[in-house]
Amino acid sequence: MARVTVEDCIDKVENRFELVLLAAHRARMISSGSQIAVERDKDKNPVVALREIAEKALSPGDLKEELVHSLQKYVEVDEPEPEAMPLIGAPGTGVDADDTEVTTERMSEEELLKGLEGLTPPEAEPEPDPVDDEE
Repeated sequence: MARVTVEDCIDKVENRFELVLLAAHRARMISSGSQIAVERDKDKNPVVALREIAEKALSPGDLKEELVHSLQKYVEVDEPEPEAMPLIGAPGTGVDADDTEVTTERMSEEELLKGLEGLTPPEAEPEPDPVDDEE
């Protein structure tokens, strides 16, 4: 029975190797619980898969797409390109009354070190010895 089914499938999938790949993938799908599109007639999953392809119950193109998708480890998602945002303060852009001008000041190395010295915690003072009340 499988030989006749393979001969029937050659019309739908011209390459025999591709036919084997698609039928094997479909048989795995059936064994994992996918609904079958033809009557089983006590056939095993590979024969049912070939019969589905032969009767055009499933599109070989769709099966091929599912096979490729199942073998992919990294799925690339097509995301829209980000739109170019105008820069703030770029020529041709309006300035609102709420906008403030940002200025940066340069600091010398000595000024930076002086500022860092002011941030150090004060040195710990030694704790007074407890007074003996036993005198």
